[in-house]
Amino acid sequence: MNHERVSDLSMPAPCLVDTGVVVNKNDMLRLLQDLSQVSYRHLQDDRVMAEGQGLVMEVFADSQQATLVANHTLYINVYSFDFLEIGKAGADQSYFDLVQDNRRLRLIPMSNPMKDHLTRTANTAAFEAMVVDVLSASWDACLDDDRNFLD
Repeated sequence: MNHERVSDLSMPAPCLVDTGVVVNKNDMLRLLQDLSQVSYRHLQDDRVMAEGQGLVMEVFADSQQATLVANHTLYINVYSFDFLEIGKAGADQSYFDLVQDNRRLRLIPMSNPMKDHLTRTANTAAFEAMVVDVLSASWDACLDDDRNFLD
């Protein structure tokens, strides 16, 4: 078999549905950026070191910065971990385990992205309607002022 032809063959990109291991940092970023409020558990050698609830403030990839969990906030650097494991902790509860050697940071979403998206969409529509009303009122006031000036 020709060596050049073998190099032309490419493997398909992975497809994970609800479970699996993610090693690509960009894929890890995409998965974690949608998280907002989470329950977290920090495990070392399968012993719980800390647990609580917090808000994911930022997810980033930088080899010079730390992952920080403090004061109910999480700043997650995907470079702090070797891989991310996706799993299910029940019929409807997903979890994301960030793993580095014998350390594991488990994140369990406390919000539903589908409901959050609908709420955000509704809030955006309400805000846009309010802006239209304000601009319309402003234009009406300008037209009224112009009419009074011409009289």
